[in-house]
Amino acid sequence: MPKVTKKRREKVILHMDGDAFFVACEVAKNPKLRGFPVVTGQERGIVSALSYEAKALGVTRGYPIFKLKKHFPQVIILPGDYECYAKLSSQMFDIVRRYADDVEEYSIDECFANLTGLDKPLYMSYKEIGERIKREITGELQLSVTVGLAPTKVLAKVASKWQKPNGFTIITRETAPEFLKETSISKIWGIGVQTTNFLHGKGIDTALQFAEKNVEWVRENLSSPYEALWLELNSVSVMKVNPETKSDYSSVQKTRTFYPTTNDKIFLLSQLSKHIEDACKKARHYSLVAKKFSFFLKSQDFKYFSYSVDLPIPTASPEPIVELMRLNFHKIWSKGVIYRTTGATLFELVSCRVTQKDLFGGIDKENKLEAVHKTIDDLENKFGKRIVYLGSTHDALKSKREGTDVNDLNRNLLFL
Repeated sequence: MPKVTKKRREKVILHMDGDAFFVACEVAKNPKLRGFPVVTGQERGIVSALSYEAKALGVTRGYPIFKLKKHFPQVIILPGDYECYAKLSSQMFDIVRRYADDVEEYSIDECFANLTGLDKPLYMSYKEIGERIKREITGELQLSVTVGLAPTKVLAKVASKWQKPNGFTIITRETAPEFLKETSISKIWGIGVQTTNFLHGKGIDTALQFAEKNVEWVRENLSSPYEALWLELNSVSVMKVNPETKSDYSSVQKTRTFYPTTNDKIFLLSQLSKHIEDACKKARHYSLVAKKFSFFLKSQDFKYFSYSVDLPIPTASPEPIVELMRLNFHKIWSKGVIYRTTGATLFELVSCRVTQKDLFGGIDKENKLEAVHKTIDDLENKFGKRIVYLGSTHDALKSKREGTDVNDLNRNLLFL
């Protein structure tokens, strides 16, 4: 009698992607903005996110705010509220976790979830699970999301891009070739510009043309990660959904480009003070302290001037860092140079529990500062940002200067 082998259950991977997420969060806070052209990025001087209505006007990400005011006066311009975005992001992922244990937070507004085998215990089809997740996010958070279902992560990304915004697309093993035939190879997750150009040179323009190559061709012409991608496009799941939340980070950075350019020492010092305050707040949010920091100025002709300092005691309190920055500011600032960008970075972040006693009371002073900033953080979480700030930051908050550099992003997230 022949041996009977049990057929392996095909995986079902969900990919959820927020629609114009940062702006959607602003609309969720203030429904009166719905239907209007809205952008965020006022504090950065460039458009960081935009509504579909703003996109329809011709506005693009990275567009200078001072030009936006001139060319598109009807557009509503808002500063980014990253605490709000992080909060809604967390709530959005919590809704996905109502239905799936394995949820991978890929970015602030997108995630993967492994739904394989959950149809039976949930008494719902995979389509119904995806629809429930989508409906509950919209109903509870007033956020629009697009969902894709497919046998692999790469195909799920194809599905979630298929119909935006507010779309829901299912790709199966049988229908995958139809979708891949209409998908440019450049649109596939994991394929960059150089690889796209290489594949174009080999006569491969669509994802289907790549998927139809045999594995020997892939191994001969590309490195091993592309074999995994090729398998995923052929409905073979090899890229696992990783549910582990990242908790270790190496640095957090804040930068800003301003217009007009300046040599004003007071303004530049205040900008750096603001960056340090914001970076420390982000580190405290993750219960981290820095062992080192650096700060820089970028001149009008794009030259960088930077300086790094080892901190005597790991900290996420801005006062000692600002003091050290001021003491060393003369090492990067020159009287005759015009500057356009400031930035500060906290390095070598460790858990706030990993600190050692010193002989001169430094830890006691740090503990007092930590308690003060915990109170300030609690107040800001309750009443809003900037209700308390350092005096050295005042000029940066008072002076509103337009951003001009589309390449200088205000990196508000921790870097791995």
